[in-house]
Amino acid sequence: MPICSQFSQQRFSYRKAWGSRIAAFLVLVAGAAMFSVAGALPAAGQIIGSAGKHIYSETADPKADIAAGLAEAKRDHKRVILDFGGDWCGDCQVLDIYFHQAPNADLLEKNFVLVHVWIGHMDKNIDVAAKYGVPISHGVPALAVLGSDGKVVYSQATGQFADMRHMDSVSVTEFLKKWKS
Repeated sequence: MPICSQFSQQRFSYRKAWGSRIAAFLVLVAGAAMFSVAGALPAAGQIIGSAGKHIYSETADPKADIAAGLAEAKRDHKRVILDFGGDWCGDCQVLDIYFHQAPNADLLEKNFVLVHVWIGHMDKNIDVAAKYGVPISHGVPALAVLGSDGKVVYSQATGQFADMRHMDSVSVTEFLKKWKS
């Protein structure tokens, strides 16, 4: 067989192989979309980086927000959850989704004041995280629970929720039940 014919035959084989791979990829994407529509998974736009929900304010004063949260907690006999993270963080997006699902939304509303603290790209408000014993170097979201007096009741020392996208909402339910007031 002439070299040109062999080359042509090889090119056709490569195209056929790539076509099969692309078709398999499209089937996977369509399957994921069906699960998302069915509610089995959060919608992709809800959990992926900057396309997600705006949760953490870059311009907020976390010290003032925490003080306001503590005042509300004292008045309403609740605890404060400090949620350190960033909108770019898919795990933070998933945690926020789980916070707003039943039964977590009810537990959160009745027992806690939630204060979001923006950490930039692991380079902002680090002093605030350190003050409450939260080493964000282990990943975000990172949580601390404060009593209404401002004392730390719990701080996430090992990044327990940093892989939230691979956890389910029951882990959040257990956390809220354990630390409620």
